[in-house]
Amino acid sequence: MNKQLQGTGVALVTPFDNSGKVDYAALGNLVENIILNCVDYLVVLGTTGESVTLNKQEKKQVVSHVIAVNKGRLPVVLGLGGNNTYELIEQISETDFNGISAILSVSPYYNKPTQEGIYQHYKLISEKSPVPIILYNVPGRTSSNLLPETTIRLASDFKNIIAIKEASGNMEQVMRILNHKPKDFMVISGDDSLTLPMIACGAQGVISVVANAYPKEFSDMVRHSLKGDFETARINHYKLLEIIDNLFVEGNPAGIKACLKIREITGDNLRLPLVNVGDNTFNKLKLLNQKLS
Repeated sequence: MNKQLQGTGVALVTPFDNSGKVDYAALGNLVENIILNCVDYLVVLGTTGESVTLNKQEKKQVVSHVIAVNKGRLPVVLGLGGNNTYELIEQISETDFNGISAILSVSPYYNKPTQEGIYQHYKLISEKSPVPIILYNVPGRTSSNLLPETTIRLASDFKNIIAIKEASGNMEQVMRILNHKPKDFMVISGDDSLTLPMIACGAQGVISVVANAYPKEFSDMVRHSLKGDFETARINHYKLLEIIDNLFVEGNPAGIKACLKIREITGDNLRLPLVNVGDNTFNKLKLLNQKLS
């Protein structure tokens, strides 16, 4: 499983139609386009997928649709996390894991647990999950940092905790994990702009936002980086860097959905409380896309 989840994973957006319903045709087209452009795995119902705005039935249908379109071609990782540990365990028990290779589970948010609380949260998930687990540290959203010591403790204590998606933006923290982790434990970039330097330090890939719209360009960069060909990798890194920076100025996934509309892959509808990017950001992304083309 570790080898299957190296390289470029894509945190899929969830397209909506003009009435606000999930656009399953657009979702299928998105998945097909991403697969044909040589990424390594798919991540469904993550933050970028606006999972918190989907009801239980919609979540099941989105996952089923992605699995059906994928037809077993790539591993599928399911976003399954929360800040109510026992409710999360109940969700795990009710989930059909057919077609699911692993779960991506965000560190508990809002409650601001201690490091011991975070450890015990993941310990229980580890004991109940039938598939491997990728930890997800994103302090900018959770208001709580999963410290390197806790990450390494979890990686050492539980064999089915196989990786961490590190989106702290702190390269020193990333390097501390890389320096002390168990051999087979993977560090995965959660920041598109830091993926190349993280791989240079020893990370094994990325779960990407920008690869929704630019799957070939970004996965090529990751592939060359993993081979140690950083001279070639830097070309695509710098081609995409300004686009990546502008994806997040008005929040995610508003920026990437604007790019998907510009590239005529899906529409850019979101669900409240998220709204579309403003005209200035949209026009800047459109100009950057033209330069890339």
